[in-house]
Amino acid sequence: MSTFERYLTVWVALCIVVGIALGHVMPSVFQAIGSAEIAKVNLPVAVLIWLMVIPMLLKIDFAALGQVGRHWRGIGVTLFINWAVKPFSMAALGWFFIAWLFRPWLPVDQIDSYIAGLIILAAAPCTAMVFVWSNLTKGEPHFTLSQVALNDTIMVIAFAPIVGLLLGLSAITVPWGTLVLSVVLYIVIPVIVAQLVRGRILAKGGPAALDRLLGRLGPVSLVSLLATLVLLFGFQGEQILAQPMVIALLAVPILIQVYLNAGLAYLLNRVAGEQHCVAGPSALIGASNFFELAVAAAISLFGFNSGAALATVVGVLIEVPVMLTVVWIVNRSKGWYERGGKAAAIPVGE
Repeated sequence: MSTFERYLTVWVALCIVVGIALGHVMPSVFQAIGSAEIAKVNLPVAVLIWLMVIPMLLKIDFAALGQVGRHWRGIGVTLFINWAVKPFSMAALGWFFIAWLFRPWLPVDQIDSYIAGLIILAAAPCTAMVFVWSNLTKGEPHFTLSQVALNDTIMVIAFAPIVGLLLGLSAITVPWGTLVLSVVLYIVIPVIVAQLVRGRILAKGGPAALDRLLGRLGPVSLVSLLATLVLLFGFQGEQILAQPMVIALLAVPILIQVYLNAGLAYLLNRVAGEQHCVAGPSALIGASNFFELAVAAAISLFGFNSGAALATVVGVLIEVPVMLTVVWIVNRSKGWYERGGKAAAIPVGE
């Protein structure tokens, strides 16, 4: 790790403070940036995400994607966590913490709405930021790309039925424009751009030229991550300062959910005998959320000022700091993971 990467948590903490402060001091500026959107997808954030994920995608050789099948254990674990565990465990945590334990400290008329927001957040797994987390754990990039694509495909079919089931709704309004545009902006376009650039660089200078380009782009990716953090906290600076207690209480089930799903995915991959370079991204994909879709769905169903919208926004606010702690845990536990019998016995490349 470079010195910059080693102190990434420090830069994240500073960006959170700066974002909240700027959002409070210059709300009109952040409102203007926040209004630059199509189908509730913020375009400045989309550009920053491109700068984050394109360097990661440059590492992917599409000719090698066919080898992802050898990681079928990791694929199975990730799908199980995302679709059989995550939404249902979040519903249980929401009912326990929000509807019962924290009820005395929350607005009574928003309790059900808060729980709905948490469920919507959990039912929308995996974002383009997973490429950044995977890279920080030296994760297998082909596995990461295939899982993101697979999740996006399943989400089109499963998101509405799962949310409808857990919320007791006969039908829900899925913001299809947001879903489709988000996938195109955050996955399809960056993949195409990265492959065009990769092909051109390899044709002109070979692997050495690609390595030099990746070395130069590495800091760009992390700086874009920090800039995104400033924007996200700046957008919600007023809300954070206005109701810190509510936000702190909503963060509790989300935090438990993240570590529960990440830990379970990590352990199941170890038991199944997957390599660490697959278990890391699997844990991160199981813990992260497609927050653009979650926020848009909550607003569409319950309104901009609803408890559901606020709950999904809390998920956005804690996404980066919490995922960095998961990255730290995955990296620090690599030795323990690889001493786990089956995992240690499987040679790389099989």
